[in-house]
Amino acid sequence: MPEKIVLASSSPFRKSLLTNAGIAFTAVKPDVDERAAEAPLKGSGATPEDVALVLATAKAAEVSERNPQALVIGSDQTLSLGDEIFHKPVDMEHARRHLLALSGRTHQLNSAMAVIRNGETLWSHVAVARLTMRKLEPAFIGRYLARVGYKALASVGAYQIEGEGIQLFEKIEGDYFTIVGLPLVPLLAALRELGAIDG
Repeated sequence: MPEKIVLASSSPFRKSLLTNAGIAFTAVKPDVDERAAEAPLKGSGATPEDVALVLATAKAAEVSERNPQALVIGSDQTLSLGDEIFHKPVDMEHARRHLLALSGRTHQLNSAMAVIRNGETLWSHVAVARLTMRKLEPAFIGRYLARVGYKALASVGAYQIEGEGIQLFEKIEGDYFTIVGLPLVPLLAALRELGAIDG
């Protein structure tokens, strides 16, 4: 009997990626306070990649408790500009400030995944993409946010690369799946290695 796979996420983007890859799974929203999980890492020397992995693992572990025997995939993503970590904007003014800070600079998306069964971490991975934003005029940022509306609040950088957000960039280093937040190639390799999918 095939192993039950659970995606510990309510993200429609992550669900779509896994569905399109032909994986049978159920999605369960993790009950994790991300800021509380992140708080002990402040001042510890943890990198933005470390933070993403702690959050991904916490989400998988919480869902694993409610889904014994299932193979649970947890994922999280941080956006870092140097040592500063950005979180999802809380309102449109916050989104505008994000874009002003990222304008003309290269930031990093750190996409972490953890696979857990019965509370035990079987595999984890962090993939990184580097994105260089064009120099954006404040007036353009205002027009962009007016066009995309509250979609800007759904992502840490106030953009979706699969939508109009692609217009903000002049250079991208990294694969699409890492940018969207579920690095599929290493994840599928891990699922094959664990015998969870046909290989």
